[in-house]
Amino acid sequence: MRTGKMIVAVFVVVICLGFSQIVFAQEMKFELNKGFGMKEILASNEGKRVAIRLDGGEELEGVVTRVGDQLVHFSKLSKRDFYDAVIRIDKINAVIFRARIPRFRMPVRRS
Repeated sequence: MRTGKMIVAVFVVVICLGFSQIVFAQEMKFELNKGFGMKEILASNEGKRVAIRLDGGEELEGVVTRVGDQLVHFSKLSKRDFYDAVIRIDKINAVIFRARIPRFRMPVRRS
């Protein structure tokens, strides 16, 4: 009987530790350096999912796979399952990326 209670207690502690990682997650910090251009911002997000806004106003979201001198390769485009894109860096107006980790919130019960 005591062993069962001990197992349950250990299980509860492990779950609490797992949630504490989510609750106390730190904010990712982005600092814009004076020498940064679009190429450097894309390179710092290599391997991550970002959205970009092009000159014509079109927005694409995908994973930055590789950044060259004039071109950037995007893979896993959202809403285009089997497509990749190669885009000229000078045609990109904005890079939109995740800068904060969402905090875990307990659901509120309303009666």
